[in-house]
Amino acid sequence: MVGTQNGFAKGSATTRAVALVGPTGTGKTSLAEALLYASGTINRQGSVDAGSSVGDASPEARARGGSTELNLLHFDYMGDRFALIDVPGGAGFSADGLAALQSADMALVVIDPAPERAALAEPILRQLDALGVPHAIFVNKVEHARAGAIRELIAQLQPMSREPLALRQIPIREGEQVTGYVDLALERAYRYCPGKESERVEIPGELLDREQAERGQLLETLADFDDALMEALLMDEMPDRATVMADLAADTQGNKVVPVVLGSALSDGGVHRLLKLLRHETPVPAAAAGRIGIEAGGALHVFKVANGGAMGRLALGRVLGSELGEGDELMVGGAIERAGSLFFVQGERTAKQSVAQPGDVVAVAKVDGARPGQVLARKDARIGEAALIAYPARNAALAITTRDRKDDVKLSTALHRLCEEDPALEWIQDDASHETILKGINDDHLTVVLGRLQRRYGVAVDTRPPQIAYRESIRKGASVRGRHKKQSGGHGQYGDCVIAIRPLARGEGFVFEDKITGGVIPRQYVPAVEAGVKDAMARGPLGFAVVDVAVTLLDGTFHAVDSSELAFRIAGRMAMGDALAQCAPYLLEPIAKVTVDTPGGAGSKAGSVLSARRGHILGLSPHPDWARWERVEALLPQSAVHGLDAELRSLSQGLATFTAAFDHLAELSGKHADDAVKARAAEAH
Repeated sequence: MVGTQNGFAKGSATTRAVALVGPTGTGKTSLAEALLYASGTINRQGSVDAGSSVGDASPEARARGGSTELNLLHFDYMGDRFALIDVPGGAGFSADGLAALQSADMALVVIDPAPERAALAEPILRQLDALGVPHAIFVNKVEHARAGAIRELIAQLQPMSREPLALRQIPIREGEQVTGYVDLALERAYRYCPGKESERVEIPGELLDREQAERGQLLETLADFDDALMEALLMDEMPDRATVMADLAADTQGNKVVPVVLGSALSDGGVHRLLKLLRHETPVPAAAAGRIGIEAGGALHVFKVANGGAMGRLALGRVLGSELGEGDELMVGGAIERAGSLFFVQGERTAKQSVAQPGDVVAVAKVDGARPGQVLARKDARIGEAALIAYPARNAALAITTRDRKDDVKLSTALHRLCEEDPALEWIQDDASHETILKGINDDHLTVVLGRLQRRYGVAVDTRPPQIAYRESIRKGASVRGRHKKQSGGHGQYGDCVIAIRPLARGEGFVFEDKITGGVIPRQYVPAVEAGVKDAMARGPLGFAVVDVAVTLLDGTFHAVDSSELAFRIAGRMAMGDALAQCAPYLLEPIAKVTVDTPGGAGSKAGSVLSARRGHILGLSPHPDWARWERVEALLPQSAVHGLDAELRSLSQGLATFTAAFDHLAELSGKHADDAVKARAAEAH
């Protein structure tokens, strides 16, 4: 007889989604491979290093030996169906899975056993807390854990988690190696058996006292959410295993506790126990639907768009509330679109399906308006507010040009598609510098994107740092006449104007005043003079656009036959060019307001980095939301932002992040100004 869990059939075909998350290098993709193998989905466990894993099959991931994009995998275990969403851990690529976290029923945080690396898990633990996603921690590579490491690891992790950690297992050691574990809930010991399920053994005598102490701690944690259990403990009564397991399942599903288990993906240690945890403690899809804002009816929550495969553009997402079939109508951005073919995804492989059941993670064709994070509603759906996705700051930027000018049109199309797939990627056409700018999270991110651009779309590009938007202004005023006179047979060209210019306060921009009297310049030519003045301001004497200048048109003359708008525009440009050169021009550089968030103790180092880059420190304070973290605020020249991300990460175990936004223009002098002017002059030649 099939049981029930929260109103859903237990052991049914309902798919539950589990996101694998955690720092880079902890073995998430290897764990996914181990789960596929242990569940019987594949008959041979592949290797990330050997390039034989089901996940990380893209050329970019194979080349780097690590995830560069989200991977989707499926397996069945004891009658239950699971979708694995393997989220990259690298700082430049983790954004690819942010929308998918909202769809997940459970997140499995994969870490390694070194306590000194525990801090690397803090950003994802904070994020899961903010989203309200139930989660567990899998300590991978436990065979290499030193004595006492697990106790220290838990002590390091607990302040990072809003929910109490519930250590489920303690390691069994033989010499320097961890060879098994004691299950605190079951009060049983197991020895790892590479390639197969662990073997049950007697609890080692030297661990009996620790097992009792750690189990008591586990029960006290569970008793905080179970009055009956609390009463039993106060009466010195030990609960039976069924009660403990039921409390663990309920508290994990309710996001009240975070279970911690141990294992080794490469040797299959603890993987079968993990499968059982996922089977019993992963919530059903209704909770995820509620987090996304699906109040009633059915919908598809899109968490990724994929381009470039044999099936064309696909929207990857999770079906929630009711089944979805090919041809069903979905509301996409205010318009109705019909779902195309449906595919289940297993790494790089796809399999066409006629219908998807609630909970299924699928790829849907022909919903061209879909974007990551969108909820595509059915007619019967009622959709509320979903949490907005906060993508990391795009702190890396490159100016790109095609090596073959014939590829310019292809470049625009390719960049549009790449940005559809990757919401953390952005490209703009800079009107001032006429550069195509590609922005990403960090240099690694952009390197992979450029490789993908050439591999998929055949567009090779050259790159350079984007131009810094230097500006120039003037220190004093001047009055100058500009006269354009040309006679070449027939009608000639004649324009004559007198202008006065003066500096304005910083940020006042440009002001043009017309003080012509007596009709010395006809009214129809005044706008042409202004246009000519603006032409000259586009590139001042130092080579940059001019700002904060007022221009007054005072006088001039015209010719009844030879004057024209073009002639007066040229005259205005000549006058402004001569005037600017006489008014002591000086250089301005853009200054950014920079906010750096670092783990505790790294704030002062970050401040030193900013100061060395000509930054002005505004303050160092505790992080407003994260205990034990620090925030540094500073004003930093825009030219000094390039390369800052790598330097900050190097002093903080890769954890420091920053945002930068234009704040103001400031005068630049000395060698830095000379270098900027020389570089600009070299570009002109």
